[in-house]
Amino acid sequence: MSQAKNKSKQSTGNRKYSSLVLDGVQRAPSRGMLYAVGYQEEDFQKPQIGVVSTGSQITPCNMHINQLAQESLKGVNDHQGKGLLFHTITISDGISMGTEGMKYSLVSREVIADSIETVVGCQGFDGLVAIGGCDKNMPGCLMAMARLNRPSIFVYGGTILPGKLHNRDVDIISIFEAVGAHASHKISDHELKQIESCAIPGAGSCGGMYTANTMASAIEALGMSLPNSSAQAAISREKNEDCRKAGETCVRLIQQNIRPRDIMTKKAFENAITVVIALGGSTNAVLHLIAIAHSANIKLRLEDFTRVSKRVPVLADLKPSGKYVMADLVRIGGLTPLLKILMDNNFLHPDCLTVTGKTIKENLSDAPAYPQGQTVIRSLDHPIKKEGHIVILYGNLAPEGAVAKITGKEGLRFTGLAKVFDSEEKALAKILGGTIKKGHVIVIRYEGPRGGPGMREMLSPTSAIMGKGLGKDVALITDGRFSGGSHGFVVGHITPEAYDGGVLAIIRDGDPITIDAEKREINLEIPKTEIKKRLKNWKAPRVKYRRGVLAKYRASVTSASEGAVTDIFEK
Repeated sequence: MSQAKNKSKQSTGNRKYSSLVLDGVQRAPSRGMLYAVGYQEEDFQKPQIGVVSTGSQITPCNMHINQLAQESLKGVNDHQGKGLLFHTITISDGISMGTEGMKYSLVSREVIADSIETVVGCQGFDGLVAIGGCDKNMPGCLMAMARLNRPSIFVYGGTILPGKLHNRDVDIISIFEAVGAHASHKISDHELKQIESCAIPGAGSCGGMYTANTMASAIEALGMSLPNSSAQAAISREKNEDCRKAGETCVRLIQQNIRPRDIMTKKAFENAITVVIALGGSTNAVLHLIAIAHSANIKLRLEDFTRVSKRVPVLADLKPSGKYVMADLVRIGGLTPLLKILMDNNFLHPDCLTVTGKTIKENLSDAPAYPQGQTVIRSLDHPIKKEGHIVILYGNLAPEGAVAKITGKEGLRFTGLAKVFDSEEKALAKILGGTIKKGHVIVIRYEGPRGGPGMREMLSPTSAIMGKGLGKDVALITDGRFSGGSHGFVVGHITPEAYDGGVLAIIRDGDPITIDAEKREINLEIPKTEIKKRLKNWKAPRVKYRRGVLAKYRASVTSASEGAVTDIFEK
């Protein structure tokens, strides 16, 4: 019997997908091409595992990830798997923030998910290791894993260390807020230059509990990364070991036939929401977790965030509204002690399966406690906030929901008069120019998923507000979204968005607006008859993008309340 026939009769139990691409006489051309990239004959009988790197020189968040990917390849290849490296894109929110280019940010999440699905599906990989280090490539990786439902594991690229200026920690948000302080003549040109030149000292994701660290923590709580993968420095022995173990673990997941949808259950998503709230994490987690759940065929709704938020306290004193950075959480033991606290006090579902092949309860059986005297994570009897900071609002301005980030430091209720802007740039110019005064509600519209298109983050305006010392005196509402670094009295994700004829579209300067976090309401305080009249006379603005990625995105994207996904074609 020929060698090829022998191969075709061998067991494909661990090679469910690659056997269809590589086995048998007819697949000789496929094998021939792989000899050219370094295969040995025995490699064809191993599980084929794609290792996707989001490495890129365009951002410090991802500048080191190609090296980490090599560690994961080693972990695969040393444990009887065959790893193949491929890449997907990343973009830099921090660099593009406040420009037209930022419209591509949320779009990139869909491109990343689509590209990973495309490569894995085409090549017949049996498993996937994905290494991400910035806001959109993390949920993009998880969306692809959920769609493909092949044994998979995610590795976080790790947090950056803080910069130092005058013996205090500084980071990217320090620069954004310094721009506002500079506009108010609170700091000089020289001081601004000092901050920008030292705030970002090397590789790793932005250092506070911004979107990257929020999503890394959520993904670990979801069960899709190894214990404490979310709380390691980007450049560290621990992160290298995490990557090697991920490669080894993916081989084992294939052997055990544990797939993403076995892990990504409704209870697991509730665990992820719980951890986001306990950490005081980014509102982007709402958008991304709904999108990942959609890919996993799990119905996750805004109401689920409200339900969990009502019972889970904020415990982490982390930036942007707190004192510490992620490196401080790493220093005291990372995420696992917090998970143990939450589980022991019935805030987590302990029976959820994880990529270790064990449940959360089993993973945490030997988890250490935080050291005595640490102040990064508060005790349950002395929380930062007794209920969650992520507040889902409804009302005549957001009948389909809006997402507020209310830490309590900015108050629980705000009533003010509207100052309306049809773009982020116009609002920022007026904030920096001194037009915005105490008692204003800044309205930034036509920045939603379809209206932008792309749902830009409003970090530049919110940072300018804080830098000018107006954080407690003004509110900002938008159909766009916020960076994890935004803080203050801010409400985003307003749906329906202005472009789709939401009430946001007909607000005028001077209209009274009330935001009530206790009642969970956001309302335009004018008569219903006036709202109806204005809506009748409203016309959608002219479409700006008629070709290319942004045009395709506008044509297919759902609302923010549905995760702003692009793969729903039948209701």
